[in-house]
Amino acid sequence: MYDALESELNQISTLLDKRLRLSGARADSLMKARRHLPYRMRRAAEELVAAEARIENPRLAVTLDEGALLRKARALKVHLDGIDLADRRKGRWMDIGATLGVVILSLIALFVIVLRWRGFV
Repeated sequence: MYDALESELNQISTLLDKRLRLSGARADSLMKARRHLPYRMRRAAEELVAAEARIENPRLAVTLDEGALLRKARALKVHLDGIDLADRRKGRWMDIGATLGVVILSLIALFVIVLRWRGFV
């Protein structure tokens, strides 16, 4: 009954391992991926983790909306598939470089202001 959802969750766990370098149990890796995901995808991941625990119980599995869970799993899979590790790494280095540049310019400006205030310039 929930074979399609199980296959989507398996694909999501492989994408988490490939794209975000998060391995281990599916629920743990989805919870670790929270900081890498936008708000809607984070909510979808939380609901998928909760649904995965409920699927194992036959009485609780009946209460789940499989169509909505499949849509959320596919949306999460599309988002994870669009993540480019090289671009994220390049962006991180550019952020670090920009931060260092602003700090260095601020220190130089502060140094010139102090020298001017003390009468050396």
